[in-house]
Amino acid sequence: MVDNDNDIVMDGQDTHPATIDVSATSNGITKTEPNGHDQSAPANDEKEEKLDDEKDPFIYPARLKRRGLLPTGCCYDDRMKLHANADFGPNPHHPEDPSRIEHIMRIFKKEGLVFTGDDEDLKKVIRTDPRRYMWRIPARHATKEEICIVHHPEHFRWVEDLSRKPTSELRRLSTIMDQGRDSLYVGSMTFEAALISAGGAIETCKSVVVGNVKNAFAVIRPPGHHAEFDAPMGFCLFNNVPIAAKICQTEYPEICRKILILDWDVHHGNGIQNMFYDDPNILYISLHVYMNGSFYPGKPDNPMTPDGSIENCGAGPGLGKNVNIGWHDQGMGDGEYMAAFQKIVMPIAHEFDPDLVIISAGFDAADGDELGACFVSPACYAHMTHMLMSLANGKVAVCLEGGYNLAAISKSALAVARTLMGEPPPKMDLPKINKEAARVLAKVQAYQAPYWECMRPGIVDVQEMQSQGGQRLHDVVRSAQRFNLSEKFGMFPLYIQRDVLFKSFENQVLVTRNASEARKLLVVIHDPPELHAQPDPLDNSLQPHDSWITDSIPQYIQWAINRKIGVIDINIPQYITHPEDTESLAPKVDERTQQAQIQELMCYIWDNYLQLYDNVDDIFLMGVGNAYLGVKLLLINRDVKSRISGVVNFVNGNLRPVKSDVDTDLSSWYKDNSRVYVSADHACWADADLSRKVMKRRFGSVIRSNVSGLGRMMNEHFKDVQDWMVDRMVPEEEKLGDEMVEDA
Repeated sequence: MVDNDNDIVMDGQDTHPATIDVSATSNGITKTEPNGHDQSAPANDEKEEKLDDEKDPFIYPARLKRRGLLPTGCCYDDRMKLHANADFGPNPHHPEDPSRIEHIMRIFKKEGLVFTGDDEDLKKVIRTDPRRYMWRIPARHATKEEICIVHHPEHFRWVEDLSRKPTSELRRLSTIMDQGRDSLYVGSMTFEAALISAGGAIETCKSVVVGNVKNAFAVIRPPGHHAEFDAPMGFCLFNNVPIAAKICQTEYPEICRKILILDWDVHHGNGIQNMFYDDPNILYISLHVYMNGSFYPGKPDNPMTPDGSIENCGAGPGLGKNVNIGWHDQGMGDGEYMAAFQKIVMPIAHEFDPDLVIISAGFDAADGDELGACFVSPACYAHMTHMLMSLANGKVAVCLEGGYNLAAISKSALAVARTLMGEPPPKMDLPKINKEAARVLAKVQAYQAPYWECMRPGIVDVQEMQSQGGQRLHDVVRSAQRFNLSEKFGMFPLYIQRDVLFKSFENQVLVTRNASEARKLLVVIHDPPELHAQPDPLDNSLQPHDSWITDSIPQYIQWAINRKIGVIDINIPQYITHPEDTESLAPKVDERTQQAQIQELMCYIWDNYLQLYDNVDDIFLMGVGNAYLGVKLLLINRDVKSRISGVVNFVNGNLRPVKSDVDTDLSSWYKDNSRVYVSADHACWADADLSRKVMKRRFGSVIRSNVSGLGRMMNEHFKDVQDWMVDRMVPEEEKLGDEMVEDA
């Protein structure tokens, strides 16, 4: 049956009117006529040299290779579309749709990557420019022996049995297996399609290894990278890429010993990882969304799934040969993927020095794919392919995995194919990398540093530091800060009687000795002091002489003490250190955890100290940096308006609204009783709409500072803050008069 839209033949014959077949197992190039019959050329190189190109233009790969004219190969077979959901027929409403490969081949033909002329035109093309089109690599059925090179025989028999089951049983199986982690459907032709998909991957990789083509693209399905040694999973039956990789190693041990498998599918290739976890000659690098183990193939109800974690670096002789770049969230795009290639993928790949590169090319991280929800552009896929072509003398085999938006997968595959054929990747304007993604890359570098020389510069071995009695600098800084505040102002730690809070905020809350008797009180909630360093320009090392700590809080404390104002100093740590910590790049406390801790801390201090100070006439709150979240949480969770004389905040990060569904007057009160200094370079000033928005009452009385940075702002507005607070203080004589009336 012929599909009139794209001339694809449903019985497994050629996809093009006249093509050239190239296969690693053939003796030479096979000319395929439009009727599907083969006309084989002789295989002997000596005979080849005697051929007259005018009479027989079908040139052998050996001669093309000598001339530097090896083409790109393309493997496709229409029979792979026969794998369909038993419930829905040949066009199922399912992400892993048979149309995926059809749309890719259609765009290849439309854009002129695939030959569509007659036999005479074909001879002319081969004679003048054999690299103008992709050459056909015939797909075939993989054998049981080939598949069982990585799979258990029982698993092969399970898939084979699908072809014998009645439709009712296939529907029942599909219903059961489409739930949860299996995420799979099966049909009567699933076994047939899976054999051809695996066979296509084998022939594609072998053709690249032996040099029949310079590189190749296998447009195959069903995909494979989730399939485990003994089980199908995630739309995958047989794991195509590991099968092809092991066969290439086995059949060509002299020229294909080390293989890099680069998996850019948005889902982690758990099957590939587990099959090669202790193999020293297979380097598996995966870029995927991880989300702390909750993104597929992880289990949302059990996010501690080990597959895909940054910590999974291999085992035994394969230690270091497993590299997981697991993004913290969806939404990653060109900036993150290019940074991953530049900082992690390519340095490790060059150090590994593979004989063959296989790309597990899932395109579900592409912009437009709803399952992946990422934003990788076709241009980015082209650049990543181009970088990988610098390895293994350009021997790159691309094997299709996932990708479920037909437009996105087609455009992305087209960009990769054009790059394989020698077209330069298009120019890109890279966006800034997500900060958390940059942290992910730094953590990957730290975990891989013991195994790769290229990952070691700038990485500190934390366990070694601890064994030498080392301390983390942020703990040292707070200890020194506490010592200085104690020596200079007589401040001492305020005991926090909560198990979790005590561990997190031990020595983080300091008070002056007169706090409980003072008539006025300043409560400062601030970020840790800022660290600044000037690295050595030659070796990037840091010297204590060229490193500084800046802290503008002490000048406010000194001013308060001079006016006999009590002070409570609350330092909000960005990291919580535990003795067992061995990470060199631990994440900051996540906002939800930090918010819960700050809320509990502020309410505890108010309930157990501040509201019990009956003699205090004026309480001022000062929030500095992200820690000013504590001001908001106290105002929302406790009715403190009658006791608070004013609020001063210094902001260079998130601007936080103060509003309450219970206390409808809170936002108005906050506007009338606050000064919120916002950094001059804050993003809100660049957008007129945002600028108007932050002037509303729920953000407080917002003032644009003329400087940037917390320290500079606190210094710049020091005198303004003093004057504003003094103006709002209740005069001493007025209070004395009130006390005399009360005594009388």
